Amino acid sequence: MIGIGCRRGVSVAQIHAAFFAALGNEPLSNVCALASIEDKRDETALLEFAALHHLPIEFFAKERVAQVRTRASEQVRALIGIDGVCEPCALMASRNGRIVRPKIVMDGVTVAIAEDHSNQQTDNERT
Repeated sequence: MIGIGCRRGVSVAQIHAAFFAALGNEPLSNVCALASIEDKRDETALLEFAALHHLPIEFFAKERVAQVRTRASEQVRALIGIDGVCEPCALMASRNGRIVRPKIVMDGVTVAIAEDHSNQQTDNERT
């Protein structure tokens, strides 16, 4: 799951650059969905990016996002009153998963990647 936060009015190109920088060498086909805060439900570039790549987006209420403990961002706290967006949203969309790519910040866009709990291997499965 990919959590995305962004400034108002960013472009699809800005989201694209941050998204693929966070994804690194992982194929796009490994991405199940995007997640963001409810306040971004009408963010045109985010919606266009998701449609372009055929990715569903799940939006979470600010109150729920605020309950997820991740690294705090002073800027996000000052702007919207919670500790962060991309990491908590990625975690919530992952259904009890874990962050596998911590937040990157790039040109007004933040991206974090969480792995679903069901995709994680136990120690016994690895051996």
